[in-house]
Amino acid sequence: MWKEKENTLYRKFTFENFSEAFAFMTRVALEAEKMDHHPKWTNTYNQLEIWLSTHDAGDIVTDKDKKLAKKIDSLSLKPKP
Repeated sequence: MWKEKENTLYRKFTFENFSEAFAFMTRVALEAEKMDHHPKWTNTYNQLEIWLSTHDAGDIVTDKDKKLAKKIDSLSLKPKP
């Protein structure tokens, strides 16, 4: 679930292993590039944290961030709960 936190949309994902996390990051990267909207993220082994904000709008959450968050949620590889 995405949380609005410090002018960003934030979500933490946990996967079975590094390969699954990296595969998911690759899919996110392709979608982000299509939208020309690139997330801030960190990855440590099977953990992925993503922060979305629109830099051109003054580092706040905009519809662009919400659209990318929905796109990320729709990707076929789902993280485990």
